[in-house]
Amino acid sequence: MSSLSEIQLLSILAQEMNMRKAAERLFVSQPALSQRLQTIEKEWGTKLFIRSQKGLTLTPAGEIVIEFANEMIGKEEKVREAISALDSEINGTLKIAVASIVGQNWLPQVLKKFVNRYPQAKISLITGWSSEIAKALYEGEAHIGIIRGTPDWKGVKFHLFKDCLFFVDTEMTKPEQILETDRPFIQFKSDSNYYQEIQEWWMRTFQHAPKRTIIVDQIETCKQMTLNGIGYAILPEITLNGMEDGDIFKIPLLDEQGKALKRETWLIGYESAFQLKQVQAFIEIMKEHIEESN
Repeated sequence: MSSLSEIQLLSILAQEMNMRKAAERLFVSQPALSQRLQTIEKEWGTKLFIRSQKGLTLTPAGEIVIEFANEMIGKEEKVREAISALDSEINGTLKIAVASIVGQNWLPQVLKKFVNRYPQAKISLITGWSSEIAKALYEGEAHIGIIRGTPDWKGVKFHLFKDCLFFVDTEMTKPEQILETDRPFIQFKSDSNYYQEIQEWWMRTFQHAPKRTIIVDQIETCKQMTLNGIGYAILPEITLNGMEDGDIFKIPLLDEQGKALKRETWLIGYESAFQLKQVQAFIEIMKEHIEESN
């Protein structure tokens, strides 16, 4: 198979059908062009052009090879166009590892804007506990991670937002009423950092464990059980967006200074990932979304 430069040479010869004119377009001498053509014909094992005083004539084999050469040149142009487009368009796969609660309640709005603006880009999404996100980054399964809580991360990190923690119930209007009810406290499994925050608030407020507890594996299950009046729960604000106030009572948890307890959300990653165009584009849209939300 001829190289691209040889294919281009054959194409120009077929266009000009004249050695002198082809040599001028290729910026080579006629003897040099003639020598290169002989070498190419030797590689194909047949004559491609018949030479005469009137110029060049394609042989039947030459017609087939020139058709092939033109197809290759057309494909080369498309490849070059695609490569050139990489500088101006967002392509490739955006790989995100995200805390499940953020992936279910906040991220879909951002990803919708991303796919609408950059339809050529692909998305790979991993969800899990915040404690699992750093592992996904370390093992190369994700470019960036979105975690809850304050990160112990040595790489690049951006603060995204913070949301309050709420005591949530269909009946009780204040946390103190917990002491008077036998209804269960519904808890969802979470990473140790979040669990510790809740435990510290609980013991500071009530000095003893809840009378009854139901533990579920997913935060959405916890939310739905609470909405259906099975028990009460402590849920982050991010899960309560769109919930009508008439459906449920929501009371913010307070710290020792009387300030609302809040949960932080951060974006983390390694420096190299932030050089990727798809990551830069996602961060730009994410910042726009946060600004609009505020």
